[in-house]
Amino acid sequence: MFLPESSSYDRIFRDFSWEIPENFNIGRVVSDDWARRDPDRICLEHFSADGNHLSMTYGTLAARSAGFANSLTALGVQPGDRVALLLPQSFETVIAHVAIYKMGAVALPLALLFGAEALEYRLVAASAKAIVTNDFGLSRLEEIRSRLPALEHVISTAAAAGEVHSFAALVDAQPPVFAVADTGPDTPALMIFTSGTTGPPKGALHGHRVLPGHIPGFQMVHDFLPRDGDKMWTPSDWAWAGGLLNALLPALMLGVPVVSSPAQKFDPHTAFRIMSEMKVRNAFIPPTALRLLKSVDRPLEKYDLVLRSIGSAGESLGRETYEWVKATLGIVPNEFYGQTECNFVLGSAARLGVTRAGAIGRAVPGHRVAIIDDEGREVPSGETGEVAIARPDPVMFLGYWNDEDATARKFVGDWMKTGDLGRQDENGYVEFFGRDDDVITSAGYRIGPAEIEDCLAGHPAVRLAAAVGKPDPLRTEIVKAFIVVADGYVPSPALADEISEWVKQRLSMHEYPREVEFIDEMPLTTSGKVIRRLLRDRELAIAAE
Repeated sequence: MFLPESSSYDRIFRDFSWEIPENFNIGRVVSDDWARRDPDRICLEHFSADGNHLSMTYGTLAARSAGFANSLTALGVQPGDRVALLLPQSFETVIAHVAIYKMGAVALPLALLFGAEALEYRLVAASAKAIVTNDFGLSRLEEIRSRLPALEHVISTAAAAGEVHSFAALVDAQPPVFAVADTGPDTPALMIFTSGTTGPPKGALHGHRVLPGHIPGFQMVHDFLPRDGDKMWTPSDWAWAGGLLNALLPALMLGVPVVSSPAQKFDPHTAFRIMSEMKVRNAFIPPTALRLLKSVDRPLEKYDLVLRSIGSAGESLGRETYEWVKATLGIVPNEFYGQTECNFVLGSAARLGVTRAGAIGRAVPGHRVAIIDDEGREVPSGETGEVAIARPDPVMFLGYWNDEDATARKFVGDWMKTGDLGRQDENGYVEFFGRDDDVITSAGYRIGPAEIEDCLAGHPAVRLAAAVGKPDPLRTEIVKAFIVVADGYVPSPALADEISEWVKQRLSMHEYPREVEFIDEMPLTTSGKVIRRLLRDRELAIAAE
């Protein structure tokens, strides 16, 4: 499951084979195995704004997760039960995750940004038996607690009160040793709900094999990590597959310390401060966050960075952002691709010569990815179709929770459909266009929003941009751009015309935005992706009126 260091992508891809043990447990490999070999090895560090940074060793993680696993067992949580985690990046979050995996239960990470209705939907759908949260999460639970009949235990990392258990007390109440459950690669370990961009959110259930399945891509993108001094950080919420499986768990499995940081709205100066003060060497930074970093002028003059690798995924990185990172930070960003159901299957590796502005990259060793048509047939190089992954694949989900029909619809033959459009060239590079439902149909042309947004990002007045189709009686749809302006710029009709002309001159006469609307805040998912659907639906509603 590990990548051999090499200078040849073709050789690695050709010779790679999966070797996942029949007995495999995520909790054991990210804590106990390291604790036995090197208990004093640092596994976690926490950035504090006051400079009082904290750290934890693998020995402590193994012991405290064992205590919590014993307490959950004493409370009646059994293998297969779902335990929700409504927490920010923190040591407690990792301890809880590891404990749940060790006991053979199923972790259900949830984002603190979720409102009460979103939480209720997920907790009810998953029949969560217990939840671990903080004061903020408790306030969200208050109004829905009576509508969660399966939820037997609420555990707080803050002060306990009434029927709410204290996380710290549960950890300390039991012995720091736990017999890890006998789990295999397909034993359920983790359920992550899809973002719901195409219909109601669905619980994607993963087996313990999902973690080793991420290792080849993780090592490929981060220049054959681990190396001495490597240290991982991501601003992404660990409740999202990106933060959890693209950063936290694979780093811990490989013995690389992970930096956590307090929950906050992404701030570029704080992000640079974290990477500087904590000596971060490896970072997973989604495209939207990278674009926001551009607002910091001459960052290398202000912050002492030791970065050696940056991975980026979640949406199209784009040529403009790729070139900015390369020129400003002196690092070639390695873009990669996946989704909640099947992650980290395409990637770039500048070290191997697999890098190209505007393209995701090539298939990660161990994965077979193709562009297919509606019938499941591979299309010729250069033609647009749907990105698909062949099964079996270690990172592929076991299925949608309690939804066999939706699971079946996800496949055509042995191809898992992603719903994302792309095309592949003769060298295997895949270019991403966006989700099929995001495609704009204008005057007979099918236009992907990603290319337009990438072009818009190059304009100095643009901080964030989204492109959607607006209903039009003549052209079916026209391209409409929503813009959050950069600091120092004021929205105006003249600026809107200038931005439209920018795209027309640099991209195409048929793809430029015929309307530009300035907005104060871009709608984003908890994983940092632009929610085009909300903007598109608003235009549909206006047209209907």
